[in-house]
Amino acid sequence: MSAPVQSATALYLHVPFCASSCDFCSFYQEQPKRGEIDRYLAAIEREMELHPPGRVETAFWGGGTPGLLPAEDLLRLGHAMTKAAGRPGEWTVELAPSSVRADKLAALKEIGVTRVSMGVQSFDDVTLDALGRRHSPKQIMEAWELIEAAGFASRNLDLIFAIPGQDEKRWTDDLYRAMELKPDHLSTYCLTFEEDTAMFVKLSQGKVKIDRELEAFLYRRTWETLAENGYAQYETSNFAQAGHACRHNLITWEMGSWIGYGPSAASQWGHVRWTNPANLDQWVKGIEAGQPVREQAKALSARDLLCDALVFGLRLNEGVDPFALAERFETPLPQGIRELFADLIEEEIMELAGTRFRLNGEGRLRADAVGVAVLEKFD
Repeated sequence: MSAPVQSATALYLHVPFCASSCDFCSFYQEQPKRGEIDRYLAAIEREMELHPPGRVETAFWGGGTPGLLPAEDLLRLGHAMTKAAGRPGEWTVELAPSSVRADKLAALKEIGVTRVSMGVQSFDDVTLDALGRRHSPKQIMEAWELIEAAGFASRNLDLIFAIPGQDEKRWTDDLYRAMELKPDHLSTYCLTFEEDTAMFVKLSQGKVKIDRELEAFLYRRTWETLAENGYAQYETSNFAQAGHACRHNLITWEMGSWIGYGPSAASQWGHVRWTNPANLDQWVKGIEAGQPVREQAKALSARDLLCDALVFGLRLNEGVDPFALAERFETPLPQGIRELFADLIEEEIMELAGTRFRLNGEGRLRADAVGVAVLEKFD
């Protein structure tokens, strides 16, 4: 049975340029050389002509560091996107503190950006150094003043916890310093050790260690602290004041459809999931030849989408209605899912609220393991 067409549509655009690579980052990136930026911009314009997105509800520019581009390049990129996709209702751009400038923010406002997300990671010099970040606490504050003055509809800060050397006090200090800036949204991520990163090398050499008990403690402390201060958790790592949840991410977590542009960008569109090459030259050459390269392409069945909707939906605080999802994707639930959910309720890590199954606090700590268990029932 073919998968039904999904109505929610989103656009992701990857800007691969970054001045330097942070020790924890595994995203594809390149040094911002003028000639390569020009090739990239021309290829993005052509890629959107070759594979037009149609009108989209949301857009998200990630990287790399999209804010590293000069204002005129941001305008060019924005005009190319709005020509192809219209102005989305929510449009997010990621920024690094060291790249924020008033003229760039003005350009983003001009093209229609509604939401900016700044990767702060920490307000502590020692912690930032442990991550290999290149900005300072002073640059964070200066960048935030400019963002505030620009007047975007929503503003997010990204933070990371369980960083080597970071204890409870350092992390809670970071949380409170972030809340003092009064962002509309906060994303808090537990440090992960991705292969092909400097941090992973340090782990393999025994220079840093993973402390699972501390991670779990800081998770709980984060949820409690943010809830007490008006930030409602809506996904394992994401918290928002009323009306400021990231709609773009919700579309992907709920298995809507999205299309990705730029090197390494992923797409889920027209019943197919694929990734663009994580190589600027290879990606550009495919575009210039009129034959964009697609890697890891997979035709999606209704069963695939149902499985992923359950896995990612259980990361949301509101949980999932598995029977409604089965109806939406026109495919039956595996019998094992009913048994698994019954077991999770018995273990007191899942709750049933009306027709929705959702993980409680303990369950969210084990969300990855629950996701694996769901996948096994579909296998």
